[in-house]
Amino acid sequence: MAQIKLKVLGLSYSQTQSGAYALVLSEEEGNRRIPIIIGGFEAQSIAIELESLRPPRPLTHDLFVNFAQQFEIDLLEVNIYRFEDGIFYSELTCQQGENIVKIDARTSDAVALAIRVGCPIFTNSEIMDKTGILMPNNPNVEQTDNTKSQPSTSEENKYAKVSLRELKELLDKSISNEDYEEASNIRDEIKRREKK
Repeated sequence: MAQIKLKVLGLSYSQTQSGAYALVLSEEEGNRRIPIIIGGFEAQSIAIELESLRPPRPLTHDLFVNFAQQFEIDLLEVNIYRFEDGIFYSELTCQQGENIVKIDARTSDAVALAIRVGCPIFTNSEIMDKTGILMPNNPNVEQTDNTKSQPSTSEENKYAKVSLRELKELLDKSISNEDYEEASNIRDEIKRREKK
């Protein structure tokens, strides 16, 4: 089966499961996307890395990466190799010296690790054919990697009277309190203002 390289397109709230999120992966050479339902903890871990936020203490996935680096273990790639009963199965390909080992992993954890170390994510043509959703290549629809949609009008109004300096203080406070969703919204507002 042909290998297909994927990229992380983003996260959204799951429309089908309360309290869950959809991790959206897109093929690099095409218009198909794979939505994968994941839990809140994994979604938060992925979002933190996508948004380049730095928590005051390492999260579990950061700890795993730090552990691997200390023992000179490289994560070479993530492979989503099976889809069965609505579940995606993945494995990590790791190398330590001459030894190459494949480790079973939940797809959400595998992706959280892959984005931290910058290794490629693959699937096969069978999974893409079975689960991929074809998205039209419409120039009027913005398709950007690793970004969220612009804040809604209510979010913009929430920060309308807050100075840039105060926003930066709120951002630091949100990160310290591990409120990464709020930190992401504040960071987006700071970026929006700095572009003006």
